[in-house]
Amino acid sequence: MDANPTRRFDPLSAVRSSAADGFDLLLTGTVFQDIIFTGLPHAPQPGTEIWSDGMGSCPGGVANQAIAAARLGLRTGLAAAFGDDGYGDYNWKILAGQEHVDLSLSRRVPGWHSPVTVSLSVEKDRSMVTHGHPAPVSATELIGCPPPALAAVAELGEELEPWAVDAHKNGVRLFGDVGWDPSGVWSSTRLDNLQYFHAFMPNQHEAMAFTGHDNPWAALYALADRVPVAVVTLGPQGAMAVDSETGEEEWVPSLPVSAYDPTGAGDCFGAAFIVGCLAGWPLGDRLRFANLCAALAVQEVGGSLAAPGWGDIADWWQRANARKERQASQWLRRYRFLEEIVRDVPPEAQRRATATIAHLSDA
Repeated sequence: MDANPTRRFDPLSAVRSSAADGFDLLLTGTVFQDIIFTGLPHAPQPGTEIWSDGMGSCPGGVANQAIAAARLGLRTGLAAAFGDDGYGDYNWKILAGQEHVDLSLSRRVPGWHSPVTVSLSVEKDRSMVTHGHPAPVSATELIGCPPPALAAVAELGEELEPWAVDAHKNGVRLFGDVGWDPSGVWSSTRLDNLQYFHAFMPNQHEAMAFTGHDNPWAALYALADRVPVAVVTLGPQGAMAVDSETGEEEWVPSLPVSAYDPTGAGDCFGAAFIVGCLAGWPLGDRLRFANLCAALAVQEVGGSLAAPGWGDIADWWQRANARKERQASQWLRRYRFLEEIVRDVPPEAQRRATATIAHLSDA
C-alpha cells in the first residue's frame, strides 16, 4: 500500500472557502534535520553512554506542522531556507516529493548548512540539543507579496514580520505561534500584536508567562480579551479555548493514551485545530479533533514521522467502534462528528510515513 499517494484524500475540501489558486495554509520558519531518540531509561549522565529503544530521522521544526497539515488534506505552502548540504537535499525531497508540501516560496541557499536537532524523549517529555546558524534570508524576502491563502501561521514577536501584516490586510486568518523565550522576559508588549491575529495557541506555561497569571484559566481569559480565538494547551490535561466570535468556551480532556514520544505533538495539535477552524466546526469539535491528532502522534516516534493522516484517523475510529467497554462508548459519543467524515476513507488514504535517513525505518 502506498502510504503517501499523490492525490490526497481530503474529506473537508467541500466545506472550506476557496482561496483561488492559493493555499489553505501558509507556513514560514526554520526546517531542522531532526534525529529523535525514544525510550530512554533516563537522561544521559556525564561520562556515560545509554542506549535508546527507538530512533527516527525526519524533517523537523516548521516541517512538523507543514507535514501534519498536508497529511490532513490542506494545500500547504512553506516558505523556508534550505541548506545545500545532504540534510537540505533530504528534507526538500521528503517535504516536496513524499509529503506534497508546496516549496515554491522556499529557497536553497549555497554554503548555508542545515540546522540539526537531536531530540531525547525521557519520562514522557523531550529535551533537545540543536546546532545551527540564522537563516540568511527572511520569510518576508522569501514570500514577497503574500499569495492567496485561507490561513497562515506567524510568530508572535516584538514586531510582526511585514509579510504577516500584508497577509492580514489581504484577509488571511493568522494563527499565532510562539517559541520559548530563553531570556525569561516574556514581554507583554508582544501581546499588542494579537490585534492582527485570528487565533493564538500557546501552551499553559507560555500563556501564564505572557500574561503574568499563575493559573492557565486566568491566562486564557486574559488572552481572550485580545484575540478572537484563544487556545491554551495543557499537555496530558487536554486543551481549553474561548471563541469570542461565537461565544463558545470549552475545555476538552486528552485521550487516555500511553505517550511514547511527545516531539512535535504541539505542531500536530495546531495543524488539526486549523483544519477544524477552516471547516467551520464548533469549538469543542475543533479541540477534540486537535487532541485526537496529538494523541495519535505521541504514540509513535515523534516529530513529522508521527503526524497522522486521514487513514490513521479512520483506523482509530474503527478500533474504537470494535471495543466493547463502557469507556470506549464515551469517546465514541464525543467523537461522533467524525462518523460521516471517515465513513468513506479509501484504503489508500494518507497514513504515517517512515521517513528516515536509513534505507529502512529504525523505529
